[in-house]
Amino acid sequence: MAEEINQLTLPNEGELLPIGSVVTVKFLDQAVMIYGRKQEQQGEEQKIWDYVACPYPQGHLSNETNVFFNRDQIEAVVFKGLETAGELLLRERLKEVFEKRS
Repeated sequence: MAEEINQLTLPNEGELLPIGSVVTVKFLDQAVMIYGRKQEQQGEEQKIWDYVACPYPQGHLSNETNVFFNRDQIEAVVFKGLETAGELLLRERLKEVFEKRS
């Protein structure tokens, strides 16, 4: 039980995380902060990524430090961003739009 109480990460339920969430991803040693969802990487061939993030705590330094990844690449959720009624509505709309495209 002590291990569960001292856990410093949040469960990742598979839903899109809100902007401002801080996560660790499988291919990086540093945490990143999500600042965009359902993003197309410039130069890539029409691939839509679940997230674009920047290094945490440094923030967005340049386009070269953008990190694009999908939700299945998240190792841990360190901090979950603000969830308002508007955020929840937008997340539901994004889900609907991208389910129709699949």
